Amino acid sequence: MERGNSVKKVSIIGVPMDLGQTRRGVDMGPSAMRYAGIIERLERLHYEIEDLGDVSIGKMEWSDDEGLQLNLRNLKAVAKTNEKLAEMVDDVVQRGRFPLVLGGDHSIAIGTLAGVAKHYQNLGVIWYDAHGDLNTAETSPSGNIHGMSLAVCLGLGHPYLTKIGGYSPKVKPENVVLIGVRSLDEGEKQLIREKGIKVYTMHEVDRLGMAAVMEETIAYLQGRTDGVHLSLDLDGLDPHDAPGVGTPVIGGLTYRESHLAMEMLAEAQLITSAEFVEVNPILDERNKTASVAVGLMGSLFGEKLV
Repeated sequence: MERGNSVKKVSIIGVPMDLGQTRRGVDMGPSAMRYAGIIERLERLHYEIEDLGDVSIGKMEWSDDEGLQLNLRNLKAVAKTNEKLAEMVDDVVQRGRFPLVLGGDHSIAIGTLAGVAKHYQNLGVIWYDAHGDLNTAETSPSGNIHGMSLAVCLGLGHPYLTKIGGYSPKVKPENVVLIGVRSLDEGEKQLIREKGIKVYTMHEVDRLGMAAVMEETIAYLQGRTDGVHLSLDLDGLDPHDAPGVGTPVIGGLTYRESHLAMEMLAEAQLITSAEFVEVNPILDERNKTASVAVGLMGSLFGEKLV
């Protein structure tokens, strides 16, 4: 597939998943973003939009099953949903369209990347998030799979998850850039050091400025990848700008910094697939977070003031 915004055909997939964590409401995220006008926004930018509807989600597993014993909450249901998502994303990419996935909790990145990565030799990933999502069952304090999704994509974790799509890993650690991180567990810090993953914490963003962070990120990934997936968790933004998320962490990226990041990615025509996750309308204020997400998508897809 061509790089980024040269692809004018976009396929939207909703994944109303709330099984990768414990706070209810994030399953309504895809509907909230549609209600906030994502389809109309992209159509005004002259994209041809195909809305594929929502992936069907399995039921929460209340019994003390294999997943609970392994510290992997709702393991089978999360794996099954991500298998379906991977198949849909794979088909979208095969048809030469840009997959835009709406979440749902961040465990859906497992399926999105399983569907995308098989089409690239060296897929890059920008993980725009307050968290690293680099836990495994052994290091996770909660057993919530949404905090393990990037580790799974690196090939670390239970085979039910790492083998989705029939191959592993989906991405190499040297092709990953984390932006906006400000909450890491000890196991995640150790993994970042071991794997040499490139990270821009809020310290670096404050010190360098978002423009420099994005310039460095774009230069770093352009030289080593043949496509780049953007996985944007709305909790990467400060809760003041994006209150409707399940795991808010104060001191985050601003609304304006985030738009600048998306605008710079649009100018670079770097992004070949994307997902926006963790919008929780129950915790939101008048659909503010979904509206912010849609605004960021507009910037990512080339929206300009003049």
